[in-house]
Parts: sequence; C-alpha cells; structure tokens
Amino acid sequence: MQSPLPLTRDLVLIGGGHTHALVLRQWAMNPLPGVRLTLIDPHPSAPYSGMLPGHIAGHYARKDLEIDLVKLARFAGARLILGRAEGLDMAAREVHVPGRPPVRYDIAALDIGVTSRLPELPGFAEHALAAKPLGRFADHWESFAANPPAEPHVVVLGAGVAGVELAMACAHRLGEEARVTVVEAGGEILAGMTPHTRAALADELAAQGITVELNARAARIAADHVALEDGRVLRSDVVIGATGARPQGWLAETGLALVEGFIAVDTQLRSLSDDRIYAAGDCAHMGFAPRPKAGVYAVRQAPILLANLRADLTGKTRKRYSPQKDYLKLISTGRKAAIADKAGMRSSGAWLWRLKDRIDRKFMDKFHTLPAMSAPDLPRDAPPSLRAALGNAPLCGGCGAKVGASALDGALATLPAPQHPDTLSGPGDDAALLRHGAGQQVISTDHLRAFVEDPYLMTRITLQHALGDVWAMGAEPQAVLSQIILPRATPDLHAGMLAEITAAAQDGIRAVGADLVGGHTSIGAELTLGFTVTGLVPEGRAAIGLAGARPGDRLVLSRPIGIGVLLAAEMQGAAEGADIAALWATLAEDQAGIARVLARHAHAMTDVTGFGLAGHLARLCAASGVGATVSLATVPVFAGAEALAEQGYRSTIYPENRALLPDLPDQTARQKLLFDPQTAGGLLAAVSAGLDLPGLVEIGEITAETGLRLSD
Repeated sequence: MQSPLPLTRDLVLIGGGHTHALVLRQWAMNPLPGVRLTLIDPHPSAPYSGMLPGHIAGHYARKDLEIDLVKLARFAGARLILGRAEGLDMAAREVHVPGRPPVRYDIAALDIGVTSRLPELPGFAEHALAAKPLGRFADHWESFAANPPAEPHVVVLGAGVAGVELAMACAHRLGEEARVTVVEAGGEILAGMTPHTRAALADELAAQGITVELNARAARIAADHVALEDGRVLRSDVVIGATGARPQGWLAETGLALVEGFIAVDTQLRSLSDDRIYAAGDCAHMGFAPRPKAGVYAVRQAPILLANLRADLTGKTRKRYSPQKDYLKLISTGRKAAIADKAGMRSSGAWLWRLKDRIDRKFMDKFHTLPAMSAPDLPRDAPPSLRAALGNAPLCGGCGAKVGASALDGALATLPAPQHPDTLSGPGDDAALLRHGAGQQVISTDHLRAFVEDPYLMTRITLQHALGDVWAMGAEPQAVLSQIILPRATPDLHAGMLAEITAAAQDGIRAVGADLVGGHTSIGAELTLGFTVTGLVPEGRAAIGLAGARPGDRLVLSRPIGIGVLLAAEMQGAAEGADIAALWATLAEDQAGIARVLARHAHAMTDVTGFGLAGHLARLCAASGVGATVSLATVPVFAGAEALAEQGYRSTIYPENRALLPDLPDQTARQKLLFDPQTAGGLLAAVSAGLDLPGLVEIGEITAETGLRLSD
C-alpha cells in the first residue's frame, strides 16, 4: 500500500489470461517505479485451459487448474478490480466496468480470451454450457458429475480439438453407462489436424463408444434434448458448446480495428488503431502471421508484451514477436493417455499423458508456488529493538492497524468530563451522544489504513466501517464528512483517485439516506480513508449504548468473524482468492436494514471492530454490569478464516486483544478468532429471548454472573 516514489503512469491489464498472468509474475520480480499496475477481471481466479479436459475426466481437482488472481495481484503489487470490462473509450483513455467509475489508463493491454457461447442458437443460454469461459462450465459439470443419472446423455457441439477432448473426458468420468454424442456441422472431425491424428482419434472415439454425427447442425436446445436441423432429436442431460473461438461481443463497440471480431495487432502486439493499446492471447488477431487460437502462443507472447509495455513506459525500443510455425499438440483421450499431433510425428500412449501432465503442472507451479519476496535489509547499526518492533509479518491495514486498547484507554482516561450542556456522553460508547433540540444526535469518526489497492473498493468498505458506530447507537445516518490521504502521484492520477473515492462515498451514503457534505484531503505516504458521521436517533426513542443488557437476553450477531485473519493472510499471499473476493463483497454491503430492526429491539448494542468479538462483548457486559456465555459453535465465521487461524495467521493487534481477556481460552482456531480484529464488522446486540430476527445469528446469552464464558 505504501509507495516511496510518486505514481506517474497507469498501466491497465484487462483480463487475467495466460499472457497477463505471466506478465504479472514477471513484473513482480522487477516492478517499474512510479507505475500503478491494475488488473481487471470478473473472477478471483483464472482457469488454465490446458488442464480442463483432465479436470472434466476427474484427474485434476479444480484448484489444480486455477490461477489465483488475488494472490498474483498481491505478489505483483497490482490493484485488482473484480469486474467485467465492457467498454473502452480510446479518446478519454478509460476502461468501462459496470457498477463503478471508469478506470483511467496511459497504456492498456487486453487478454480477455474468447467464448464458445452460441447466442443465436435457440435454447443455448438456458440449457447448454459453453466450454469457454471455463468457470461456469466447470462449476456446472462438477455438480452434474457428482450425481449423474443412471444413463447420462451428453451432447458436445463441435468436433475440433476442444470438442473431441471434452467428449472423451466426459465419457471417462461418467463411465460405461454414459452416452456421449459429438455433433459436427462439417464433414470431418479435427479440421486442420494431420490425417494420422484424425484417424487415430476417430478410432479412439469409436473404442470409447462415442457417437459422431457429421454434417449435422443443432436447430434448438431444450431441457432434455437437442433438436437437429434434419429433424432428428438427441436426448441430452448436458449439452456442451465447443464450436470454436468466438470474440467477446463488446469489442465491436470499442472502435478498435478488428478482424472477425478479434483485435488486429502488429508485430509488436499493438492494436492497429491505437498504439497505446496492446492485445494478446486468443482475443488478438495476428494478421502478420495468422495462427490458430492456442495457449502456446499466449504463453510465448508474454515476455514480448512485458518488454514492450516497459518500453512504452520508459521510452525504450519495443521488440518484435515472431510466432513459431507449428507446435506439439498433445490431445488427451479421457483416460491417462494422449495422442501427439505435429508434422511428421506419429505417437500415442500413456507416456504422452505423463509428458503433458508434467508440462501442465510445471506451468501451473509458476503460480501455485510464488517465490518469497525478501524484505529490505535493515541498516547495519539498527538497534535490536527495531527488528523486534517490525516483527516477521507486514503491518496490517484496516482495524488490524489500530492502536491497542490499553494504550487507547490510558489516553482517554485523561480527558475531563464533558463541559458543554449539549454533550450528553464522553468517550466510551461507540459514538458521542449530543442533545439535538428535543431529540438526540450521535457523532463518530473512523479512518482506515488501506488494505486493498483499489480506492473505490476501499472507500466502500471504510464507509460501512464508519457507519457501524452510528447504527450501533440506534441512530439513522445524517451527514458525512470525508478525510482522505492520497499517496504521492501526478495530478491526473490524483484526480482519478478522487473521482473513484467520491463516487463510492456518494453512492453508499445516499443509499442509507444521508448526505456527503464535504471533507478534507491531503497527500501522504499511503492511501488512508476516513469518515466522520452524524446520525439522528428516531423521534420518541433513546440512543442505544453499551449499557442496558439484561440477564436472559440473547446475543445476536449480524456478520461472521475472521476478517482480520483473512486480511492479514491475504497480505502475505496465503488466503484463497475466492474467500477474499467473498469477504470484500460482504464488507462493502451496508447493514442499514438489520440496523433498523435492531434499533427497535436491542437493549444494548455495539459494532464488532478492532477489539474483536470478545473485546467488544466484554465492554458491553462491563457497561451493563452483567456477564455472557458465548456458544462458540454458533458463532459464524468467514470461509477460510478458521483454517488460516489454525496455521498461525493473525493481525498486528491480536496480542493486545488477547491480553485484554487472559482468562478466556485460545487453544483452538475458533477460540483465537474471538480476539481477531474486525473491519466493517457485524452488529452485536442483546435482545429479548424468543424474537425471530432474520439476518441475525444467535451466539449466546447474557448472564447475571459477570465475566465471559464459552460453551461448546
């Protein structure tokens, strides 16, 4: 999050394809100072197409063929935007991603792959699966293969390499009872392959009992069959579209020079219509040396693309890409065997599967085992206390970077009692309570050290974190002031950051019925965002504080815990990208609806943030003069957090939180998570027993006996 040098240029990679994945990995080894690198992709991971047939056949787990883009972006120091690019404004130099402000660029590259969807075929969208993009296909296939019907029927549309490989993979996975049919509009399978390869694969298809229908076209797809143009009907439980590479439709609206919908590039992989835009992988058309769509070309484009991006950013000379004329194609046959295709080569067998497996695993190991990046050496004369203070893990962001409770309480203890007659409470509750005419107003402030590189996402999360204090007091948000510290950058980059921050804040604030009324900006070492929020307690009610919980009340929680562990592990490249993506999405959601329900029922309430669930519950109990029993098994936990806690990941503030409650056990991972600091955490409330409150989880009970206890 901290850049010692000003950011001066924006490099944006659109799509997490093989070329861009390799560029990101190499960039991490030698980042270009002053360049903000951004990756835009709709998913937290990108599948490696070379291993897809093996996954469909059951030889590989899903994780074996997934490139974790969250980990890779962290490794490369890149901003990751989880969204689907759907537009490009070359004049303004902006990428359009629905649901957020445009993303500016100085140089952009596209590696968005292709699709095998057939939108013009009736019923395809409703009843069929496109082999590309791979994510949805793999998800649906796993669900089907785990519980297939007694005699499963699979129809594969297309008899190219992809269609034939997938047909054999399906047949192997589903067993002898499966009925697999390949439908090909042309007169032969595997067009473009050598005659020997076509003959060998035709024999293999026949040996596996796979039917091939040549000169056949699908006319319509229904839930249980495929209707062909000649009137025949093929029974189907699963229909897979593998009819060849089709370009992403939105490219047609960009103004880029296209050939059959693919981006036309020159020998340096630059767009023919804009030399600030590059394209690689299957979405690019190499008119200077036309080649079939194949991953081998995408992989070998990576070093050229990286060199040319760096050349444009530094004013150096670009390189020329010269694709090889042919390459060894290893076509898997479902079982652990393969057939080789290359001019003059005739071979097949299990040894070729082992060769393919070794090649594929070696490629994926580049991303599954990212090299450890060593921290800068300390000065030779540094005192030992400096090394001890730095520790072995990076400083956390969010509430993990909060000052510990003991130091904070010590400072606040020196404050005198409020002197203004309208100040109804001093430090201690979630927000200060003020007299507002005949009613009550609350005011609170929060700021967070950024833990994601995306100002838009970080703003959405920070806002929800700040609103939590107002909701915890039973108030409705009223007015908001922003406090923004931007990292050093050029005026253009600062303008872009402020536009993203303001848009995120404005949308989130208006969604809860409040107004953004101003704020303050400054420049510092790293991105830090904060909000001061006022709220009004509804007429006829009193503010809800920490005091007021009663013996017999039930404890309810609105959001899982484990946020601090996940964020700390993500900073160290250990958390799974899918878990982090789900976490980000939850933290950016507002809790207004649940807060309004709790405002009508809570006897005492707080939001669970920096001191963890145990710390905040202890404060609520102390203020109320009661104790609590927590049912540990019922406490909701974010996916991945418990396993990471078991592995020893924890936030910077964890030791301070743990020290607050030495009598509570911390032997198990779930017990440790009670002391985990939460950013934009849930609302914790004491309510009467017997209430049905949707969206809330009951985790324990208030007791007359003071102190906290755990039950299984």
